[in-house]
Amino acid sequence: MNAKKLPLLFLLIICVALSSCQSGDSGTKEVRPAIASLVKWQELDTLSLDRINANVEAGKPTVDVGIYFPSNFDPDYKKVTMASMLESFLAAKEIYKPTGLQLNLLFVKTGEIDPSYLAIQANEVPGVPVTEYVNTYEHMERHPARLTGHAREAFDAIVEPDSQNDRTIYLIALQDVFYPFLEVSEGRNWTVKSVRTGGLSFPTYSYGKNLPRHLRGVITISNLSRGDRSRRTIAHELGHKLMNVSHEYRETHPGHEVYADGGLMLYGNGEEIPSGKEGRWHLERLLLSPFIYTFDADGSKVWNEDYQNNGHYYDPIYGDKVVRFKGVPPIDPNW
Repeated sequence: MNAKKLPLLFLLIICVALSSCQSGDSGTKEVRPAIASLVKWQELDTLSLDRINANVEAGKPTVDVGIYFPSNFDPDYKKVTMASMLESFLAAKEIYKPTGLQLNLLFVKTGEIDPSYLAIQANEVPGVPVTEYVNTYEHMERHPARLTGHAREAFDAIVEPDSQNDRTIYLIALQDVFYPFLEVSEGRNWTVKSVRTGGLSFPTYSYGKNLPRHLRGVITISNLSRGDRSRRTIAHELGHKLMNVSHEYRETHPGHEVYADGGLMLYGNGEEIPSGKEGRWHLERLLLSPFIYTFDADGSKVWNEDYQNNGHYYDPIYGDKVVRFKGVPPIDPNW
């Protein structure tokens, strides 16, 4: 039959079907953008991964971690060195050991990145502050953060394409990563603040559907110069990513900056990962993370269940391992 005589609707159906076949799925698969300036990474020859991973056992819950360390930091930048990065990673292995979770170091790579990527603004300035009607996590689900175009471009250039990008943690050393957020200034006015981060985890509880799937394992590390930072920073940022919680602990509800003695997820010296309802289910949420796998009998990786709804705090994979708390009025209720 002459194609010109086919009904227009039939032709449209054929075109849609061919498009779906060429894409390989129903259109839900993420398409990674082509980046001309991909970094040419080289693995460190002097590093013994076998020694670092010597205590990794096949039958235990495991998370794969890769480290990217730029070779062209500015000369005056000393806050993260290769030595401090590895020391903090080894401390994280120790901190998570009591939970039964083990960290497996896949690689440590170095290479020259675009100098503009050495300092980035992580996310766009938010437009809607959280008020008393919902809690912090509910607000983040409704108004998720969004990467800046520059941050997305940097991570696409840095993180090498891999079939398990979305299940792997990537620790990326950068000089400066700024995180803008809204805070009450006075009365009913909010102001934009930008914090200079020592580490930033880009968690799904904050970014949700706006976080590209192949970049959901990204964590930036920018300051390990203090003793407490050197030991806790990577473990703390892994907590955001793997437990999928903010700065919170027992009776302390989440906030941008919460300084107190307590567990791993507060700013302080604590390293506890508590369990049960009184511990805000930190241990249970950790072990449910989609970044975790074990090996089956034939040596294949068996992954935890993936997020069902973009990985927000109340994602269905967590069941009842959540805290239903009320929002707090940020200003005088009689405004």
